[in-house]
Amino acid sequence: MIPTEEVSARRREIEFKLKQVAILSSFESRLMKLENSIIPVYKQTENLQRLQENVEKTLSCLDHVISYYHVAKDTEKIIKEGPTGRLEEYLNCMDKIQKAVEYFQDNNPDSPELNRVKSLFERGKESLESEFRSLMTRHTKPVPPILILDLISGDDDMEPQEEMFLEHLPEGVLHDIIRISGWLVENGRNQDFMTVYFQIRSVQLDRSIKGLKDHFRKNSSSTGVPYSPAIQNKRKDTPTKKPVKRPVLIPGTIRKAQNLLKQYSQHGLDGKKGASNLIPMEGHEHDLRVKHLSDALSDKHGPAAGRDDIFDIEIDTYIHCVSAFVKLAQSEYQLLTDIVPEHHQKKTFDSLIQESLDNLIMEGDNIVSAARKSIIRHDYSAVLTIFPILKHLKQMKPEFDQVLQGTAAGTKNKLPGLITSMETTGAKALEEFADNIKNDPDKEYNMPKDGTVHELTSNAILFLQQLLDFQETAGAMLASQETSSSASSYSSEFSRRLLSTYICKVLGNLQLNLLSKSKVYEDPALSAIFLHNNYNYILKSLEKSELIQLVAVTQKTAERSYRELIEQQIQTYQRSWLKVTDYILERNLPVFQPGAKLKDKERQMIKERFKGFNDGLEELCKIQKAWAIPDMEQRDKIRRAQKTIVKETYGAFLNRYGNVPFTKNPEKYIKYQVDQVGEMIEKLFDTSA
Repeated sequence: MIPTEEVSARRREIEFKLKQVAILSSFESRLMKLENSIIPVYKQTENLQRLQENVEKTLSCLDHVISYYHVAKDTEKIIKEGPTGRLEEYLNCMDKIQKAVEYFQDNNPDSPELNRVKSLFERGKESLESEFRSLMTRHTKPVPPILILDLISGDDDMEPQEEMFLEHLPEGVLHDIIRISGWLVENGRNQDFMTVYFQIRSVQLDRSIKGLKDHFRKNSSSTGVPYSPAIQNKRKDTPTKKPVKRPVLIPGTIRKAQNLLKQYSQHGLDGKKGASNLIPMEGHEHDLRVKHLSDALSDKHGPAAGRDDIFDIEIDTYIHCVSAFVKLAQSEYQLLTDIVPEHHQKKTFDSLIQESLDNLIMEGDNIVSAARKSIIRHDYSAVLTIFPILKHLKQMKPEFDQVLQGTAAGTKNKLPGLITSMETTGAKALEEFADNIKNDPDKEYNMPKDGTVHELTSNAILFLQQLLDFQETAGAMLASQETSSSASSYSSEFSRRLLSTYICKVLGNLQLNLLSKSKVYEDPALSAIFLHNNYNYILKSLEKSELIQLVAVTQKTAERSYRELIEQQIQTYQRSWLKVTDYILERNLPVFQPGAKLKDKERQMIKERFKGFNDGLEELCKIQKAWAIPDMEQRDKIRRAQKTIVKETYGAFLNRYGNVPFTKNPEKYIKYQVDQVGEMIEKLFDTSA
């Protein structure tokens, strides 16, 4: 049985739980009643809040709509006054007007306010465009020539970390221009300002380059090119740039050619390799030939004074203008990227540079045209103006291509077209020059009477010497006319071989022509002296100017061949003395018995020998004294060799017959002692002796 106490405990537990259930049930009932009474109030409050929000939104929208009707009135004064001096405020007003226009177009297109705000918007946009033009016009200035020269020149002492830039527009002005252009593109849907931009900047670019030209014309002198003072005395407040290659110039190219030609016409070479000691040329036609040779290179440019400087300035100016165009165009493109939208930048830049590029190309075409006219007149020195320009254009072409990247094909092809034109003209000049050397007519009046160097030789060598400064350029000219497979795979070595072949061709043509011209002389000895002088001049000129190394690329024995030709002509000349020495050669004399009395016939024979020698010696010395051998070393060598032969032969003859009683008047026949004969020969080739 379960104990009574346990039963009582369970009963009490059950009663306690029943009381808890009753309490919870009562609490639940009360909560439900509370909920039923609160929920309607909550819903009602929520509806009231929603109504309040709707009212506030309606009032806000109403205020917003009403504000559009006040936009014209609130902004009209500012719009009429224009954006000058308060651009940001002006742009804010324009934004408000644009929003008003959009509102009325969408919600009330028939409202008279639409026309009012549209009119105000157009007026404001025109004012912005006018302000853009005004800022560009007032603050766009040509770049000073000194700064351009700083930009295109580089010096070793310039610090590599420094970089030069051009401030085309003041910082504040540039900021306003950028803001206006950005607004016009984004809100005004207007591209007219880009036309205004490239027109103004195009004029500025052209004026900058023309200013550089004027700077050269006013300040250049024959001694050099006026570089910027900033290069030598770097200003602390002037930004500098990383060193760049200075335009490759050949100052005085034309003058150098003329002066060298005049120098070689007046002087001879001393025969020492690499030496430059020149002695006066002896001969009667010296002054006339100098004038003729000088005029041959520059017969079309008026008075001689200042003529060469004009050539130099024009060449150097054009070369600098090419470099200036590249640098200024690069700077213009950097400026343009901040102002013109990206998808319009290339087209706008193309339009901006057209006038300056066209002027540059046209000037180059004029140079080519002038060279062609000169070539027609056989004035081949004119092609020398093309060489430095073409060399510089080819050096600048990579930068040109980079600057013109993205422009129209016609724009990109202008420089290559000019380069091709110059190469074609130059190649034609080179070929015609070689042909002219071969076909130069043999005219007696044009031959030097003293047998000195012919002007054709000095002209040809001088022209070839100028090619040394432009080996790669000249080689490229010749390669441009080649159609072989090796020409298509152009290399510097191929170019060098072509130039070597060309020089050998000119020298070969010159040698053939000189041989033909030498036949004009009736005296074979003078003909030999003429050829000797010309061959020696060619050889010494080749050695002095290092043309010989270029010739050796395709003709390794050229130097030896010229030396052999020179010796051959010396031997030919020496044969002219045989008619003198033959009189006194022992093999041509009778045998006399010592102590035996001479027969009349024998005495007469000795007299004739002495007389023949004397007359021949006097005649040759008189004639050959007027001849010229400009090279002192060669002149002394020929005199020395001839003096040795004649003195030895005459000395032997005199020793044998000087004391023989062949006449009662020995002084009549023995007119000269051995030393006197040597002194006479020493005066050969010297009109002043």
